[in-house]
Amino acid sequence: MTHAAETNRLDRPVAPGFDHILGSAQPDLTLVEYGSYACPYCRAANEEVAKLRDRFGVRLRYVFRQRPIQDSDIARRAAEVAEAAPDEATFWAAHVKLMTRSATLTEDDVAAVAAQLKVTGPDADSATVARGRARVKADVASAGASGVRVTPTFFINGRRYDGPWDEVSLAEAMLGSLGHRVHSAAVDFASWAPSTGVLLLLMAIIAVAIVNSPLGPGFTAFWEAPFGFDFAEARFRMSLLHWVNDGLLTIFFLLVGLEIKREFTVGRLANRRSAAFAIAAALGGMAVPAGLYALAIPAGAWGHGWGVPMATDTAFAIALIVMLGKRVPVELRVFLTAASIVDDIGAIVVVAVFYSGDLQWSYLAGAAGIVVLLWLTNRSGVYRAMPYALLGIALWACIHAGGLHATLAGVLLALFIPTRPPPNLNALMAQANAILSAETQRGQEVLRHGPSTPALRALDAIHDRLESPADRTLRAIEPWSSFVVLPVFALANAGVALATGVFAGREGLIGAIALGLVVGKPLGFMAVPALAVWTGIAVKPPNYSWRQLLGAGALAGIGFTMSLFIAGQAMPSADDFAAAKFAVFGASILSAVIGVALLWKPLAVADPPVPETDATGAPYGHSTVG
Repeated sequence: MTHAAETNRLDRPVAPGFDHILGSAQPDLTLVEYGSYACPYCRAANEEVAKLRDRFGVRLRYVFRQRPIQDSDIARRAAEVAEAAPDEATFWAAHVKLMTRSATLTEDDVAAVAAQLKVTGPDADSATVARGRARVKADVASAGASGVRVTPTFFINGRRYDGPWDEVSLAEAMLGSLGHRVHSAAVDFASWAPSTGVLLLLMAIIAVAIVNSPLGPGFTAFWEAPFGFDFAEARFRMSLLHWVNDGLLTIFFLLVGLEIKREFTVGRLANRRSAAFAIAAALGGMAVPAGLYALAIPAGAWGHGWGVPMATDTAFAIALIVMLGKRVPVELRVFLTAASIVDDIGAIVVVAVFYSGDLQWSYLAGAAGIVVLLWLTNRSGVYRAMPYALLGIALWACIHAGGLHATLAGVLLALFIPTRPPPNLNALMAQANAILSAETQRGQEVLRHGPSTPALRALDAIHDRLESPADRTLRAIEPWSSFVVLPVFALANAGVALATGVFAGREGLIGAIALGLVVGKPLGFMAVPALAVWTGIAVKPPNYSWRQLLGAGALAGIGFTMSLFIAGQAMPSADDFAAAKFAVFGASILSAVIGVALLWKPLAVADPPVPETDATGAPYGHSTVG
C-alpha cells in the first residue's frame, strides 16, 4: 500500500544578511526555529535554546524565523514589529523582550517594543513597517514549504527535528548519536514515497538470485519447513510459506480493509460522482484482463488462473509515478490510488469466492458468530483494541479451518474496528493544559520526579481520544505492512528458477498472463471509463489527458504482490506456479516501461474544462479530492 510523504527539509537555506542569526558564520551546527511570540511553547523553548547556546558556544548557529500563530492578531503584529528592527542587535533585543517581558504575550509588550522601534505613532516609518510585514510573509511561506505545522518547529542542519524540545534531546540530535542517526535514516527512507516499491523489488531480486544459486534448494526447503504448536492432543502446523501467505499477509489485508473503510466513509470514494470515474477504471482493469486470459485459455488445468492478471501492485505503480515528478499531475496519482482501492476490493472478493478450499460449514458458522460478536462490540462503543484483537485471532482460526482463505479475516476485522465522532480539540487541550499547569506548580516539591501517575494516566486518556481506533490501527500497522509483511512475502514467493525446462509447454500460460497485464489493464482503464463518461455516469477530471490515463493503466499492469498471491492459490503445480511467476515478472517490467514511456512527456495543454454543475445545478464531483 502507499503511504503519504511530506517534506522534512528546510525550504530556504540560511542566508546571512537576510535571516536573523546568532553565532558563528562557519558553524558546525545550525539550529533553525520557526516560532511565534504568542506561543507559550516557544517561550518555554526559548530557555532551552539559551542553554544550548551556552553549551555549544561558537559551534552553534541559531536562526529564528517567524511563524505567527494562525488567526492570532497579536502574534502577527508582534512578529511584524520585531521584523521592523533596523539591525540585528535591535532585532534580538526586541526578540528577547517579546519572549520574556511577561509570562504571556500582552498588548503592552507589543506596544512597548513598537514604541522603542518607532513602528507606531506619528514617528512611524511606513517603509520600515512594510519591510517588517514582507519579512513575516516570507518566513510564513518558507514555513509552509518546509512542512511546519506547529510552533516551535526546529531544523537541525537543514533537517526537521520531530523529537522532544528539551536541551538534552536537542543536544543529542545535534551531536548525531548512533541511535539518532539510525532513526533519522529510517524516517527519511519511510517518508520517501517509492520506498515500499523499492524494498519489494529488492526482495524479489534477492529471492530470484538465491533460488538460482547453490543455496536454492536449502532456501526452498526453509520455506517448506513445518512450524506450529501442540496443545494437549491438538496439533496445528503449517509450512513457513503458508504462515506468511495465510497468517502474516492477514496484516496486509487488515490494512487494505481499513483503507477501504476510510475511502468509502470520508475519502475519495465517499461521493458517488467523485468515485464513478475511478471505479469504472478499476472495474475495467479487472474485467478486461480476466476476459482476455479466459479467451486465451478457455479450459483445462490453467483455466482457474484468470484472477492472476486482475490485480494491481499499487506500491510499484505509485513509486514510478512519484519518480516521474512534475511530468505527472498529482491528480493522476490520486486517481490511481482511488482505483487501486476498488481493485483491492475485487481481489479480496475473488480470493474469498474462487480461491478457497472445501468449505467446512461448522467452522464457518463459528466465524459468523464471531462476526456477530464483533458487531455487538462495535455497537456497544468498545474502543479498546484488545477485544477486537482477540476476536480477530479467533475469526482467523475459524475462517482458516472453514476452508475460506484466512486473510479474509483481516478485511472482516477492519470493518468492525470502530471510528467515533471527532474529538473536541479545544476541550481536550484545555484539560491537558490544566493537568500540566497543576503538575508544574507541584514540580518543586521534594522527592518528586516528573508528572504523577494519575496525571500521566489522564494525559494518556486524552491522547487516546484524539484518534479513533480505526485511524490509530491504520497508522500503527501501515509501517509493518509496508516494510515487514510485504517484503517477507516477496522474499518467500518471488523466487523462480530460471531454467528453460520449467517453461517448456507452458508458453500459453505465460502468454495469457502477459496479455492480461500488458494489454488488458490499460485497455480496461481506458474503455470502461470512456463508456462511463459517454453515458454520463462519470466525468473525467480535466487535470490529466487520456494519454496520461492510458499511461496510468499501463502502470496498473504491474501485478506483483496480489498476482503472485493469486497465482499461488490457482496453480497447485510447482512448475505451473514458477511459469506464472515468470510471466508476472516479465509482464510487470514491460508494463512499467510502457507506462513510463507514455507518461514521460508532460501534458502541454489540458483537456477542455468541465462545467462545475450539471443541468440540474448539482455540482460535479471529481476524483481529484484528497
